[in-house]
Amino acid sequence: MKVKVLTALAVLAILVHQYMIWFYAPIAQSGPVQKIFYMHLPCSWWALMSFFVVFVSSILYLFKRDDKYDRIAGGAAELGVLFATLALATGSVWARAEWGHWWIWDPKLTTALIMWYVYAAYLVLRVTPMGRDRKALVCAVLGIVAFLDVPLVFFAAKLWGSAHPDGVARQSSGMAVKMWHTVFAGLIAFGFVWGSILLARVKQLGRQAELEAKLVWDEE
Repeated sequence: MKVKVLTALAVLAILVHQYMIWFYAPIAQSGPVQKIFYMHLPCSWWALMSFFVVFVSSILYLFKRDDKYDRIAGGAAELGVLFATLALATGSVWARAEWGHWWIWDPKLTTALIMWYVYAAYLVLRVTPMGRDRKALVCAVLGIVAFLDVPLVFFAAKLWGSAHPDGVARQSSGMAVKMWHTVFAGLIAFGFVWGSILLARVKQLGRQAELEAKLVWDEE
């Protein structure tokens, strides 16, 4: 039921967000290509939030050894890689239009790419043949260690400089009020999408675990 409610809210919020992108927010000096920003930023934000959930769930698993937290970490990691991929793809298209390059090796982009590879490796580990408890333990440790890169991505522009603006520069960017409204609408809309997919995926992983337990019982 919660999944259905969240899905309905996600569909409604995405429709509102799309309307705001194309008919509410003014066109920036750089032209219509700036509209990518309204999807690039929410993808980036919810990718980082996904990896934070992986981090917290991994700690909880180590302390409580409850499979529920392992499933939450697994579902959040899948979503994080998905949203990070979309963020990198939309950012690349935007960069080509704005800077004339598909990719530049600046600190924020480099740390973001490293983060993507680390969590992609985490997902590979989750499907590697291994005992269930041992795999959950190894994944929990990796889920904690991997999070070390996430703050570096978030603060890269402030620490080392970047083609991306840091927080202070963003506040004084001169964006119109309607642009900020559209940004926040996007964060909310993508949040509903993120929550509905994560909840559905965790439930699916729970059912899969129940089925696998029954199959093992039948074989015995």
